[in-house]
Formats: sequence, C-alpha cells, structure tokens
Amino acid sequence: MSHAKTSYVCLPCRASYKQPYGRDRERICPRCTQPLIHVGSAFAAPRRRDTAAWRTLSVLLHAGVRFHKSCCGGPGYRPRTLREVRERMTYARRSGEPFARSLIRSDVPFSMPRG
Repeated sequence: MSHAKTSYVCLPCRASYKQPYGRDRERICPRCTQPLIHVGSAFAAPRRRDTAAWRTLSVLLHAGVRFHKSCCGGPGYRPRTLREVRERMTYARRSGEPFARSLIRSDVPFSMPRG
C-alpha cells in the first residue's frame, strides 16, 4: 500500500508536483534545482501562464498559509486575486490581526477599526 501524495510547488518555475509526503526529505525542483515548498494535499495549481495567480500564491505561502484538508473536505477559503489579498492585508494592518489569519478570512468586515 502506497502513501498518500501531497503537493509541492516551485514558485520561480511556476510548477506543481505531487509526491509522497516525507518530513525527513527535502524535495528539489527538477527544472531549477531549488527546494520545493510543501503546500498540502488540497492544493490546485493555477495555470503556469497565470502570473497574477502565482503572485497571489506566493504571498499566501510566504505568510505561512497552506492547503491542507480539514475535517469537512478542503482547506477552506483562500484568496484567488491580488485584490483580495490587498483587502485582507489592509484589514490586518488596521485591526492588528496576524496576516496569515486575515488571508484565510472568507470576508473582510466593512467597518474596519481605525488606528
């Protein structure tokens, strides 16, 4: 019986790979030989030529957001556009909420605290 596969991405190459999960082994991109980033088993990669989606993904990954399955299915809400990312980052700055938590909010409250 084989182990379940999970997704790894290379941001410079805009490539995604499904590989068996192993905490003890670093994955290397076969194109550029840079380390791959573990993104989780519920990840769906954008098209390679969709640079805006890859930029959005880069912000999410650098903030520590991943795509792991929850008890009820998928990973929950994740922003798909840079506009959605900017809205949530503005909310985080104004409210004091951590970026990673703001990025996975399904909606941003309209009455943001000023400060």
